Amino acid sequence: MKVLFSGTAGAEGWPVPGCGCASCSRLSPGDRRPAEIVLDGAVRLPHDLSGGPLPAGHRVFADPGGLLLTCPGGHRVLYAVPPHVRSLDGPAGRACDLVLVDVLDRPELLGGLRRRGLVTDATHVVAAHLDHRVPSEAELARRTALWGVRTVPDGTVLDLDEPAPAPCAPPRRTLLLGGSRSGKSAEAELRLAAEPEVRYVATGPSGDGDDEWARRVRAHRERRPARWETVESTDLAGLLRDSPVPLLVDGLGTWVAAVFDECGAWSGDHGLPAVETRFDELVEAWRRVRRRVVAVSDEVGLGVVPATASGRMFRDALGALNRRLAAAPEDVALVVAGRPMPLPV
Repeated sequence: MKVLFSGTAGAEGWPVPGCGCASCSRLSPGDRRPAEIVLDGAVRLPHDLSGGPLPAGHRVFADPGGLLLTCPGGHRVLYAVPPHVRSLDGPAGRACDLVLVDVLDRPELLGGLRRRGLVTDATHVVAAHLDHRVPSEAELARRTALWGVRTVPDGTVLDLDEPAPAPCAPPRRTLLLGGSRSGKSAEAELRLAAEPEVRYVATGPSGDGDDEWARRVRAHRERRPARWETVESTDLAGLLRDSPVPLLVDGLGTWVAAVFDECGAWSGDHGLPAVETRFDELVEAWRRVRRRVVAVSDEVGLGVVPATASGRMFRDALGALNRRLAAAPEDVALVVAGRPMPLPV
């Protein structure tokens, strides 16, 4: 079965005519035309999904993840584009041959489809309805590589009878550093958005008794996919050793503060050996982790010198831990004003 991608952009194309945003200004007019995907010369998406009769042998079904089209040769095509997407969850099903997905809307939809079995390594997953919601083609390529999605230029012909290309293996360990409100947590969540299951490790307090902190915690929780499991724990070494699913650790700064509390180390040298032991355990587990993990930490070396001895002790301890962890992972980045800057070895 042949699939022609006559257009891959949203309804207005990309760049959007007359739009002055930076994303549109980076592209030549007509770079991506409005979406038109033709299946075997017979069905045009999205036009033919508007409720009219389909060619003989084609049937369309409503699925929580979008519109599911079955074709005469037995191929299954899922059109996972709003407003057809009703839910991120649903019953398990047989894998699709092709999934056309608006990953700029909700990349976590892919995680739900993978969890249900509709997307497997044998599925062709192609990004559709691309537009200026992403800053540039380069950023689009970066994100889709993280999510295991292909982008194709207008005019591409895809043969569904050929094997789907193997996605690039994501880095097993990622360390994201950044200052306050830099966007490092959002970047971490973005990197794991398309995973079928994620365990979010919250190392800080829940916010009980502190309304301002509780609002921060609530904002983080509401931004994450509902299906993610949340674990509040300071046993990071144990979680790294035993987790059966990918981990997002947010973050190491609050973990170090909690370890100082647990070891009674704030007063000075007393308790610091116990802190070092906890650091050693974490670094060893980090080196041996088998599941994908993204860890978030504060880059503490760029601010003012803390006014108190305990503040300086915390800064030095976290800075040293960041340096040790950054020596082991495949991927380290500094997030500045929402933009990740890779830190090569």
